[in-house]
Amino acid sequence: MRPGRVAERVGVPLLAVVTLALLGLVFFYPVGIVLVESVRVDGVYSLARFADVLADEFYLDLFGFTVYQAILSTIAAVALGVPGAYVLARFEFPGRKTIRSLTALPFVMPTILVAIGFVATFGENGVVNVVLGAVGLPTVNLRGTLLIIVLAHAFYDAPLIARITAAAWEGVDAEMTETARSLGASPLRAFRDVLVPQLLPAVLTGALLTFIFSFMSFAIVLALGGLSLATVEVWVYHRISQLDYGTASTLAVMEMALSLALTYAYLRYEARQRAASAARPPERMDLFGSVTKSRLFAWGYAVVAVVVFVVPIVSLVLASVTGPEGFTLRNYRFLVERQATAYEFQVKPLTAVTNSLLFGGGTLLLAVPMGVFLAVVSTRTFRGRKLIDTLAMAPFAVSGVVVGLGLLRGFVFGTEAFGYRFTVAGPLAIVAAHAVGAYPFVTRNVAPALAGIDDSIVESARSLGASRARVMLDIELPLVVPAILAGTAFAFAISIGEFDSTVILATGGTSYTMPVAIERFIGRRLGPATAMGVVLLVVTGVSFVIIDRLGEGSGFGG
Repeated sequence: MRPGRVAERVGVPLLAVVTLALLGLVFFYPVGIVLVESVRVDGVYSLARFADVLADEFYLDLFGFTVYQAILSTIAAVALGVPGAYVLARFEFPGRKTIRSLTALPFVMPTILVAIGFVATFGENGVVNVVLGAVGLPTVNLRGTLLIIVLAHAFYDAPLIARITAAAWEGVDAEMTETARSLGASPLRAFRDVLVPQLLPAVLTGALLTFIFSFMSFAIVLALGGLSLATVEVWVYHRISQLDYGTASTLAVMEMALSLALTYAYLRYEARQRAASAARPPERMDLFGSVTKSRLFAWGYAVVAVVVFVVPIVSLVLASVTGPEGFTLRNYRFLVERQATAYEFQVKPLTAVTNSLLFGGGTLLLAVPMGVFLAVVSTRTFRGRKLIDTLAMAPFAVSGVVVGLGLLRGFVFGTEAFGYRFTVAGPLAIVAAHAVGAYPFVTRNVAPALAGIDDSIVESARSLGASRARVMLDIELPLVVPAILAGTAFAFAISIGEFDSTVILATGGTSYTMPVAIERFIGRRLGPATAMGVVLLVVTGVSFVIIDRLGEGSGFGG
């Protein structure tokens, strides 16, 4: 067999092995460290810690509350998301495509940004209290309550449910509903018996994803609830801060087992529900026209959507430029002045911005090649491909807190091997953690684009003597450059906003980022926290614009 043929046959499997080896180093090994630490007590392997947790009423209540708040958050997100899906799928209006694109925001919006937006809206000095005080009504402070956590989760996850459900709604076969009506079914009966069964799989898919996200939520609960309303993730972070790594690892493993089981259930359910789009979807109605029940509902939902989705962001911006004296830029001046006056142990705002940008750039160097390589592997047929696909998507089901803890214990603190102690600096560990969270989005953007390339183009090039590797480099990858760029923008935005692993790896050092700076400011100085939030919002917004422009029709960007 010619060397070229041999290279082609082993090239893709070799590429998969190299990529998985890198993934093993930055993800599976750190997670393995957490697993081992959870079962090692005083040098002896034991399940004693798990038995202690299961026998402790405090920890049972902790898991119970985590599930409870996730259920409430899911209900609230479904209640907000499904009507939004109806408006997007059934009505035509200026800006509909833009608003539909905005439903991808949960993938790139930093959770700490959501938290600071809700503090600026519903906190003690928030916009809501300013309005209530102006009209002589009693003020309220929702910070530290379960209600604000549920609302923040709904803000974050409802657009995801709307996105998934709207796609299903647009694929509903209009003829089925018309047939039911022609046989005498009332509009309500046709909706209940014909439409709901077709939409239910999409709603359940979105609800399950929302439950997983809310169950693993960290930054929102930490910033809005603190230890008084701690979930498992928040308590793991608390135990890490108290240097109780054994308990932290045990809780993290138990949470990871539950999240992996839920994610597996989601993937199995999603695979069973995939179906081709209907031949004739229902026509959209014009949002502007004579008054009807449907239009009144749509406009009523628009009011609710503005209050829930727009007011927190507007409140964030307003809080950054206002004070007791009215309009002011002192919060932004503070960010500049603090850089020169802060002590070493204090957060320096410009350092946080610089770190975020540097870590974002470093993340791209690692995440983009990994994501593209795995996209190539996922579109090739060879033995073991499904296993590689599963392993490559594992970071979706493991929280950043677990990854951060594993990197801290395994690399930052050092690992003994071959008679040496290998250590990694905090910034490198942060970049590794960010890459783990970012590369799946590159893969999910690039893989569909590669799979959508016309086979005849590849076959024509091969018939002219081009090797498989040459076809990939000269034809296929250039055709999916927009998808690669969209994945790159996703990876950068995710790195910029990543909080869960960063807050662990940046503790006690100067490797803090903008999200970490916001969390440290939020308890003491709301103004500077909102100013830093606006800076983070601008960076994230620019990334989103790039995604929206380049990601049309690819993965999450479309």
